[in-house]
Amino acid sequence: MDGSVLALAGWEGLLAIIVTLGCIAFSWVILQELNFDKLVRNPRSARARLLQLLTAIALGHLVARFVLDYWTWTRAINWLFRSG
Repeated sequence: MDGSVLALAGWEGLLAIIVTLGCIAFSWVILQELNFDKLVRNPRSARARLLQLLTAIALGHLVARFVLDYWTWTRAINWLFRSG
């Protein structure tokens, strides 16, 4: 394989990691506004925090997957309009 292809794959992987971690952090901040008092018995317990963390990871992953897929789709659409 060409070195530039491998480098491009590496950059895309790094971008995916950054976007995913950013979306997880954003989800965590948004979930802080949710009133967990009505959802769990002890909202300050370690289990409740773990539930909040896992929810942030799941939600952040879904949002990141959408953003990355959208990015891929918009780049793929360019091939429709290239004259070849």
